Amino acid sequence: MNNNPISQKITIFHGRLAPEEGFLVGYGAIIAHFNLPVPIPHKLALISYKKRQYTTKEWQVLTPRHRPDDSLFKQLVFALKYEGINLLVLKKLFDVLKADAISELVQIEPLSQYSRRIWFLYEWLLGNQLDIPDLDRGNFIPLIDEKLQFAVEGKRSSRHRIINNLPETTDFCPLIYKTTKLEKYIASNFQDQKNAYINSIHKEVMQRAASFLLLKDSKASFTIEGENPGTNRALRWGKAIGEAGINPLTKLELLRLQEIIIESKRFTKMGFRKEAGFVGDRERTTGEPIPDHISARWQDIEQLIDGLIDTYHLLDKEKFDPVLTATAIAFGFVFIHPFSDGNGRIHRYLIHHILAKLNLTYQGIIFPISASILDKIDDYRIVLELYSHPILEWIEWKTTPDHNVEVLNDTIDYYRYFDATKLSEFLFDCVQDTINRIIPEEVNYIYKYDEFKRFIDDQFEMPDKLVSMLVRFLEQNGGTLSKRARAKEFPGLKDDEAEKIESAFQEIFEI
Repeated sequence: MNNNPISQKITIFHGRLAPEEGFLVGYGAIIAHFNLPVPIPHKLALISYKKRQYTTKEWQVLTPRHRPDDSLFKQLVFALKYEGINLLVLKKLFDVLKADAISELVQIEPLSQYSRRIWFLYEWLLGNQLDIPDLDRGNFIPLIDEKLQFAVEGKRSSRHRIINNLPETTDFCPLIYKTTKLEKYIASNFQDQKNAYINSIHKEVMQRAASFLLLKDSKASFTIEGENPGTNRALRWGKAIGEAGINPLTKLELLRLQEIIIESKRFTKMGFRKEAGFVGDRERTTGEPIPDHISARWQDIEQLIDGLIDTYHLLDKEKFDPVLTATAIAFGFVFIHPFSDGNGRIHRYLIHHILAKLNLTYQGIIFPISASILDKIDDYRIVLELYSHPILEWIEWKTTPDHNVEVLNDTIDYYRYFDATKLSEFLFDCVQDTINRIIPEEVNYIYKYDEFKRFIDDQFEMPDKLVSMLVRFLEQNGGTLSKRARAKEFPGLKDDEAEKIESAFQEIFEI
């Protein structure tokens, strides 16, 4: 075991510049001391030399009186108290410590809330019971501090006198920190805002908008993947999206969705992967993989997907916030990447499914979140990379003869225990954007289209099909009709009539 002091004086840690010189403590110090194979947490704890306390984007700075004693127990107590529960760090720490060492650790202060948390988490994460008798006294205390992280109501563990309020299962348990942004979003009550707006729209207009929104979302989901599907293919996937929330989430349902997405199956191995996978490029001359993300080992997929589905059902039962649920499940799915193809679209389908199942969406109205994600595509890539790039350092792999990757070490923990805070903030941004911009824009477009159509009907009595074509040409040409369009499609229009149509279109559509 490393005999160096656990806490260390730093100004830079793993390339991250501290806001001032101080002592690295908590999870950061434990990671460094034990050389744990984990990504550095998004926020680290630092003890200042000065009597001041503040936070930055990447640091939580505390005063000298907060500095813990330089022992593993006190560093763990500090981490749990000020940094919450980091399952990945704890799992990797428990992997390197012997059971006897953990038993000694938790019996330093056997009745303290932090000892009981460490004890419970060791047995929960490793599935090994320590040689310690069950507690027979003491109040039940929650495992997660709900001032720091989101939790469920939970269930009692009499052995540890702990309320296990993890949004668990052991095989899949992302955690989300409480931030000002997330708490503000949750307090704003999106569902009532959206329903009030939709109820103010005429039913016929909303039904028409729903059809356009469905197609818009389907096409956006393909575009995000760099594909340009025909309308029939987009409509086919749109039909599946429109049924989100109806079928229960199971492995068979995921396989059914892949069947719908992959139109031509000649070159795709369908079903859960039986080989490694990665997302990225290949070196042009040699074909060597250049991964941006390495998928879970195929040998772990069944266990991970079972865990993901079990966690979804738990969160559904506990009435966990729908956007937080959608974040954990949908992003967890895309990180696991269980299929050879179709993962991205199913990932976004899962967002639809969970928002619909948990009643954030409105009956019969698709919630076109893919359209918002497409408009925020750079932010989308950034939050995905916040997860996928740091774990690359800890995945050992080699190139296979067919230019794939072969993962050489145990990586399952990286896909079941991750911090979903930034992902949740991004998804809430998209939900708000969908409610405040995407849906109203579509509704407003229909109102404007109807107003323009009434003008055309009054002046020219043009068939609906021709009006639709007219609008399309005007939109494509900035509100004017090209000479070619007038000559070929609308040869009966006089110059003054064309100018009158252009003027009306520009005024109604505010061009």
